[in-house]
Amino acid sequence: MSTPAISIQNLTKVYPIPFKREKVTAVQDLSLTVEAGQVYGLLGPNGSGKSTTMKIVLGLVTPTSGRTEIFGRDSNTVESREDVGFLPENPYFYKYLTGAETLDFYGKLCGLSRAKIRDRSKELLKLVGLENAADRRLGGYSKGMLQRIGLAQAMIQEPRLLVLDEPTAGVDPAGSREIRDLILDFKQRGITVLLCSHLLEQVQEICDRVGILDHGVLIREGVLGDLISIENQTEIILENAPPELLAQIREMIGKSSGRLVAEHRPQKTLERYFLDVTGPKQS
Repeated sequence: MSTPAISIQNLTKVYPIPFKREKVTAVQDLSLTVEAGQVYGLLGPNGSGKSTTMKIVLGLVTPTSGRTEIFGRDSNTVESREDVGFLPENPYFYKYLTGAETLDFYGKLCGLSRAKIRDRSKELLKLVGLENAADRRLGGYSKGMLQRIGLAQAMIQEPRLLVLDEPTAGVDPAGSREIRDLILDFKQRGITVLLCSHLLEQVQEICDRVGILDHGVLIREGVLGDLISIENQTEIILENAPPELLAQIREMIGKSSGRLVAEHRPQKTLERYFLDVTGPKQS
């Protein structure tokens, strides 16, 4: 059995409130697993604990209790971060650097050799569609271009896990589609992606599994298709079916020229499901 990309076990994080004898629980007894090669969506309303969970996984915040691991290594160890690339929601870049210089800078931070940086920079600029902007200063990049150079820097050391916090925030629909396609390309390359996003339609297109947090508690988790399926309903799609076939679908389907194209439970959108499970609770 392969080692999970991320393992979170009974994770709790409590923050004291300054100047008050009170505490707030950001994450409460959270346990979940992200298997290698998956695109996993971590969802939740503002203040649900998503960012805290991500920061603990990345080793940026110490948990109050519980444990997180990256490919079997404790997240608190420096070694665990060797396999991780991270794109925060609002990344800061030096606007006076060009795209190529930016990747050179991050490559040096990762300890890569000059030859490796040169090869990776060329490869990644092509991958994110910024070959023609390699020598332009980041101050002249659009929001979508900045997010793509952010994805490139997150990939510079060839990580096995990418952690992306709102990767399409503020990006126009065309740029958002490009980033979505990049994430799917990363998956094809065997890279695990932990994605935090408010764009539920995009999450629905690319995620294998999702976990929904609300007030620090994991309220739903599982395979996306299973979560958004509507129970006790079956949808039958017929192709080239004559009108008389509709009257006796199952009895006549084997005797007619109609063909059963698909049979499955109809699904609500991920956005509808999200609002259903995180909306006001009935007293």
